[in-house]
Amino acid sequence: MPTSPKPKRARRIWMLQTALAATSALACLLPVSSHAQTFPSKTVTLVLPAATGGTTDIAARMLAPALGTALGQSVVVDNKSGGNGAIAAQLVKRADPDGHTLLMQYSGYHVITPLVSKSSLGWELSDLQPVANVISAPQLILVRSSLPIHTLAELIAYAKANPGKLNYATSGNGSLQHVTGAMLEQQTGIQMTAIPYRSSGLALTDLLGNQVDLTFGTPPPYVPHIVSGKLRALAVTGKTRLPSLPDVPTAAQAGLPGLDASSWFGVFAPAKTPKAVVDKLSAEIAKSTATPAFKQRAIELGAEADYMNPQQLGELVKQEVSRWTQVVKAAKIEAD
Repeated sequence: MPTSPKPKRARRIWMLQTALAATSALACLLPVSSHAQTFPSKTVTLVLPAATGGTTDIAARMLAPALGTALGQSVVVDNKSGGNGAIAAQLVKRADPDGHTLLMQYSGYHVITPLVSKSSLGWELSDLQPVANVISAPQLILVRSSLPIHTLAELIAYAKANPGKLNYATSGNGSLQHVTGAMLEQQTGIQMTAIPYRSSGLALTDLLGNQVDLTFGTPPPYVPHIVSGKLRALAVTGKTRLPSLPDVPTAAQAGLPGLDASSWFGVFAPAKTPKAVVDKLSAEIAKSTATPAFKQRAIELGAEADYMNPQQLGELVKQEVSRWTQVVKAAKIEAD
């Protein structure tokens, strides 16, 4: 009697099913591993939440060519200002999480704007993952050169004698400039009027045009105008004087030790970007910011090459959120 084919057929079916299962499992692993090996496969875009001319833009344009050389692909800068940084953050949040679309973020938009916004911004901290910090910079207290004020003490005295008369430019309600101005008011008892702009670049234009009296801003876009005499720096809101502006005292040296407000500018990726891609980007940013040319350029602009890896930048974000939550609540600041 011939042997029944059923056991052999059943074994072949079992072997086929096993092979298919193994193939499926391998297929699930391939996208991540192969993506990490082939990244980058096209142009990388750095999306900015600011217009041209501000520190975020300057930091991105300092980084882009060096990072492009390191990655072997072009790195382009895409300015998407508006919405207190929300337009750029939403764009990167929705982008393919493959490392080719990144956010060059400004700390004020990242940790302060979410605290002061009354409505949803369309993005949350969990939508973006840290890649690397690029530069850090204190703020300067700056006045138009035609204003008869040369020191921080004179500014405070003038403001006390003229309550509400001085106006200061900000890059939006609830921005770091706005919060710093509120801190100055709280610590000195003065009253000023905050004038919100869409970007720090536009604020700078009006400050140079004598349309506003003063502003608070990170040094890079302002240093050339200070050197030329078009603007006057009264103090640095950091712990040390700037090598590029050695004659400008710190706020503490000028009599206000509590006025410490610095900014950082870092790169973030969509939340689901593979760790291998994030790590590769971070490593190349570390190399790019460690070059003597990059460091010197940052110093000349009044900033500091300040690389942080994803874990360090993530920890900084947590610390900043805690710190500024207290400041915002005390000042009762809300964005429109």
